Amino acid sequence: MTQPQGEVFDLGYQHYQGPREGRMRARKALWVNGVRTALGLGRGTMAKALPIVLFVAVMLPAVVITIIASVVDVGDEVPGHSDYYRFVSVILVLFSAIIAPELLCPDRRDGVINLYLVRPLTTTDYVLGRWLAFFSVTLALVLFGQVVLLIGLTLAAEKPLDYLRDNWLDVPRFILAGAMVAVFTATLPLAVSAFTTRRAYASAFIIGVLLISIPISVLLSECDKEHQSQRFEQRCEPATGGAAKWFALINIPQVPMHVNDFIFDVDEEDRTSVVVSDLPDIVPVGWYLLLMAGTGFALWWRYRRIRV
Repeated sequence: MTQPQGEVFDLGYQHYQGPREGRMRARKALWVNGVRTALGLGRGTMAKALPIVLFVAVMLPAVVITIIASVVDVGDEVPGHSDYYRFVSVILVLFSAIIAPELLCPDRRDGVINLYLVRPLTTTDYVLGRWLAFFSVTLALVLFGQVVLLIGLTLAAEKPLDYLRDNWLDVPRFILAGAMVAVFTATLPLAVSAFTTRRAYASAFIIGVLLISIPISVLLSECDKEHQSQRFEQRCEPATGGAAKWFALINIPQVPMHVNDFIFDVDEEDRTSVVVSDLPDIVPVGWYLLLMAGTGFALWWRYRRIRV
């Protein structure tokens, strides 16, 4: 009978001589991978189509406002930096509902999470890396749109230097408000995605909760139809009475817009919700912080329970 044969090659043992980057290198790689996933890089054409459409949709309001400003005088009648986030908030919500599950669900469904969570990465490192990746993409999008809007409004002004001198405070304001919008867009959908391995289920649940909260809030807080035309001239009494201003906070997509109004110090009649403006500013701001802290804790707690 023929005996199996084999050969042994003595190649020697070579010590690793390269850089030892440790835990921070793993965190950086996780963040880079998350950014690439959110932008569809390294994947098929369809995966790249959504970020491209989103970019165009986010830039469109800035371009339209710039065109309007070039036709009329830059003033109160032209939407500004505080209005920009109202225009793009719905777009960002839809984007986050579709993209956020891509960052978490496949890793658990395919068992890749077990490879990520070997040392030196921890569950906290994993969650923070994914969250920072999605936050970075969203923040870059909204701030780029604001920069385009700032340039457009400046060039449309009769005296650009005077416009910058009079409105330079809008820059730190839209940076801070953009960060608040990006935190909301990243935290809420990722927290929902942490509790399912099915991307479609996560997206449907996120969109459903956000959309259902709108009519419920309107039903419990707005005036009767016959009083709608007098809303800003003579305040009518909603069906829920004095509790209407609290029920108005149920509108989840508007939660970051209340903070946006506070940062830009928007007049009461121009705020996202006139009903909410009856509350002290600390209430809608505190509601935003509580909602972000609660969903952020739920996201972290869900992954703390995972054991490799």
